[in-house]
Order: sequence, then structure tokens, then C-alpha cells
Amino acid sequence: MSRHDNAAPLVHDRGAAPGRGPAAPASAADEQRRTRLSRRWQRDMRWSPYAFVSPFFLLFAAFGLFPLIYTGWASLHTVELTAPTDMQWAGLHNYTRIFGDDFFWNAAKNTLTIGIISTVPQLLMAMGLAHLLNYKLRGSTFFRVAMLAPYATSIAAASLVFVLLFGRDYGVINWALHFVGVDKIDWQNDKWSSQLAVSSVVIWRWTGYNALIYLAAMQAIPQDLYESAALDGANRWQQFFHVTLPQLRPTILFTTVVSTIGASQLFGEPLMFDSIKGASGGTDHQFQTLGLYLYEQGWVNQHLGRASAIAWTMFLILILIGVVNYVISRRLRASS
Repeated sequence: MSRHDNAAPLVHDRGAAPGRGPAAPASAADEQRRTRLSRRWQRDMRWSPYAFVSPFFLLFAAFGLFPLIYTGWASLHTVELTAPTDMQWAGLHNYTRIFGDDFFWNAAKNTLTIGIISTVPQLLMAMGLAHLLNYKLRGSTFFRVAMLAPYATSIAAASLVFVLLFGRDYGVINWALHFVGVDKIDWQNDKWSSQLAVSSVVIWRWTGYNALIYLAAMQAIPQDLYESAALDGANRWQQFFHVTLPQLRPTILFTTVVSTIGASQLFGEPLMFDSIKGASGGTDHQFQTLGLYLYEQGWVNQHLGRASAIAWTMFLILILIGVVNYVISRRLRASS
């Protein structure tokens, strides 16, 4: 037998698997099935992300976008709470009405002053607490949870406790001030003292929350910057002012904007601070905020059209705050 005869059985057809016969051609049904699966896979890859995010947009449209549009439409009409479907076109009358109301400007000034009194000390204290917790301390987890506890506390419960603390005759604050020679302060009826008391509730609730935000940002700062500053002879205070604060500028801007938005919407704390006067914000409207003024016009005086105009005015203020935040953030990114 020749060499060619011995090698002949080793040659196989490329279309057949080793040890098997020639592969059968794919049927038309298999080709159609592969085509359907391919198209289904392509549709799934294209549309499934939209299906996953659609619940958020559906809920936002139902509970966010529609109330916003409807409130804007109601602000252009005269409508009362007793007959919410009976609308009469008023144009911009509701806006001119509230801008000519002294109580609106009083509420706006109170919102501004309470916002400043509560936001500035709050953020400064939060920065200091975050700086302390940034060092290795025993029981650091306990302190972090303890600082977050006021944020998880009910607004009503916290406000009622502070009402007892700031009581005129039997409050703990006046009792402590008595030992340093300060007479009793009528915290609820005096303008500045009432605003200070309301601000203290806001400071107590939000300082720990902002401190944890600052702490997370501090822990993200590279340690190489601190080591370089230490090699240059900088002490801890110099490292804080020349390394920590510049690295925290975006976070500080974020907390400032969020705190400003929260202050412009302040409602629960002043409402619960004097539950007898309710939405009036004291005997002389001395701590009535824009949120309380809106509630008073809509649900006490039953002027839904006027309350809608107030709501849209507050919304435009928030948009203005957002625009200012955008401009400042762009300048910070350009300068860095």
C-alpha cells in the first residue's frame, strides 16, 4: 500500500464534525427563530432602560408636574377652597394682590432673617464637628449616628420640646439665664427672640446632617496634600484653612444652596412653635414665614388662587437660587 493510500482516510470534510457525518444545512425555521431572537434582544437592549426609569417619570408627572402646572393655572384665577372647580379668570391680579400685601413682605423678611440666623451657625458648627470627627476617635461610629439622630426626629416632637425649653415662666432656657442675671424673655411674643428660638430648632435638626456631608467630603481629600503641607511646616489649623477648605468649596456651595432652599420653605418649626396662633406666626406675625403665609391664605382664608400665586412666587425664588448656584459653580470650576 502506498503512502497516499494510508493518508487518504485522515482527510475529513470541513463541514462535518470529527467522528460524524456531514453537517445538515440549517432549516428555514431555525433561521427565522434566530432572527426573531436577535430582534427581540435588540429591542430589549434599546427599550429596557426606559422601562426601568419610567416609574419615576410616571410618579413625577402625577405628583409633581401636574400639581405644578395646575397650581400655575389656578394662580391666574379667582378660586376659593369652598368651590375649587369654580374658577374665574383674574390674570395677574393674585400676584399684584400679594405684592401689595404688607403681610407678604413681612413673611418674606422673616423668612430671610430666620434663614440667615439658622443657616450660617448651622454650617459653621457642622464644619467644626466634621473636622473633629475626621480624626481617629474612639466610638466615632456612635458619634456619627448620634449626630444624625436629630434629623430622623419628627418635626412636631422636636418643636414641642423646644417650646417647653423656651417657655417664659417655666422654661429651662429662662431658668439658666436667671443665674447670669438675665430677666425672663418672652420667646414667643418678642420678634427677635421668637425668630432665634425657631432658628434653634432648625440648627438642632440639620447640623448633624450637614456635618456628615462635610465629613464624607473631607475623607475623600487625598492624604498626600496634608503630607505635603506638613512637610512645608503647616500646622493643623493652617492645613485646615489652606487644604481642607479649598477642597471643600463644591460641598460648601451645595450645602449652602440646599440650606437656603430649606429655609425658604420653612413651615413645620414656626407652625408648631406657637400652635395657638397657628399659621399667623405669633400675635403680630413676628415669625410668620412664606410657608405659613401660603398656608394661611389657602387653608385659613380659603383663597386658593392667592395661595397658588404665593406658591409660584416661591418656586421662582428657588429657580433664582438655582441659577445663582450654577453661575457660582461655573466660576469655581473655571478658577480651579
